[in-house]
Amino acid sequence: MNPTTTAIILIEFQNDFTTQGGSLHEAVRTVMKQTNMLQHTQDLVRQARLAGALILHVPISFTENYRELRHRPYGILKGVVDSNSFRQGSWGAEIVDELKPQPEDIVIEGKRGLDGFLSTNLDFVLRQSGITNVALAGFLTNCCVESTMRTAYEYGYCVYTLTDCTATVSEEEQRLACEKNFPMFSQPVTHTEFLEQLLAGQEGEAEVAGNNYYH
Repeated sequence: MNPTTTAIILIEFQNDFTTQGGSLHEAVRTVMKQTNMLQHTQDLVRQARLAGALILHVPISFTENYRELRHRPYGILKGVVDSNSFRQGSWGAEIVDELKPQPEDIVIEGKRGLDGFLSTNLDFVLRQSGITNVALAGFLTNCCVESTMRTAYEYGYCVYTLTDCTATVSEEEQRLACEKNFPMFSQPVTHTEFLEQLLAGQEGEAEVAGNNYYH
């Protein structure tokens, strides 16, 4: 795995999910604690950034009155509206402090639904950056992460899902997504397993560069 053709995609690491007082935090708090996902993601991003991988943030946000959505939303988006979550300009919509974008990161704008690709320029940015490998982390495991994973797979990326950098509303749903759904459309790995491959690829690239220099 070459770090320069690899991107870490961070989906909805926003205060409404991640932080005490966030409108949806209580719903995901148990699984966040179980997977230790916030700390694991910090470790992942720090090492991946140093290795030369691209870090992309894919937050979701809506106007104050959610006029982007249908008049009577249903399903998961109804829950967003009912809880007044991810309103543009609000504290809840901000990316959590522990993962604040750095100058070399890219923030993908325009996410209004579940799939990180559908209403954004994510695919354009990845292809312009020469990315072939994507690793997905974030919320909800069986919703936005899974929707983005399926499209990335269809688009031909080599997809990794980071099982200990994701969380959803119940331990059962987390387990079933990771065990049953993820293997169909990605390579499910822990952040440690992923970093081992990434850093091994970095060492391999350095060795090749060194050999080319001496020849």
